[in-house]
Amino acid sequence: MTHDSALDAHEHTEHAEHAEHSGDPFIARVAITVAVLAVLAAVAGSLETVEGGRALSSTSEAVLVQDEATDAWNEFQADSLKKHVYGIAADENAANAARYRASAKKYSDSEDKLMNKAQDREKERDSLLAAAGKHEDRHHWLTGAATLFEIGIAMSTVAIITRRRWLWSAAMIFGVVGLGLLGSAYLA
Repeated sequence: MTHDSALDAHEHTEHAEHAEHSGDPFIARVAITVAVLAVLAAVAGSLETVEGGRALSSTSEAVLVQDEATDAWNEFQADSLKKHVYGIAADENAANAARYRASAKKYSDSEDKLMNKAQDREKERDSLLAAAGKHEDRHHWLTGAATLFEIGIAMSTVAIITRRRWLWSAAMIFGVVGLGLLGSAYLA
């Protein structure tokens, strides 16, 4: 079973409209609270999904960039070995020493470029992982906010059934704390 926050918000709004016609001002106010909390839950749920997707996307991209860094380091090591082999060959074979030294220099020149490329890819990987962590943190804050809004909705519903004002007050407190978490997701 999937959870559709927008559909839930619409249903709660309809219930609020029906309760408003009951003539009891308490029920009407609580029903409006339910509708507001339902909209907030839908917003928090949608943002939670977006942040979860962004965290996953940044992590996946970081893995690909790490593969590129690994490839560059492997090429760096291969060129370094070739440079040393040509250097040894130049020392051992005076007749072809100039040609071997030229080949060794070619590989020596490529080492710096490959090392810089690998280090740049690693910096990009670190940046992507930091972004993924930030999105994951937001996801957690938004999960908390959505949960508090849902608790507020449930408490409001019980307040309507039992006509207990303290339950309605508690539901609004849950809503306010949920708003705090929602804001903290983007301020932290």
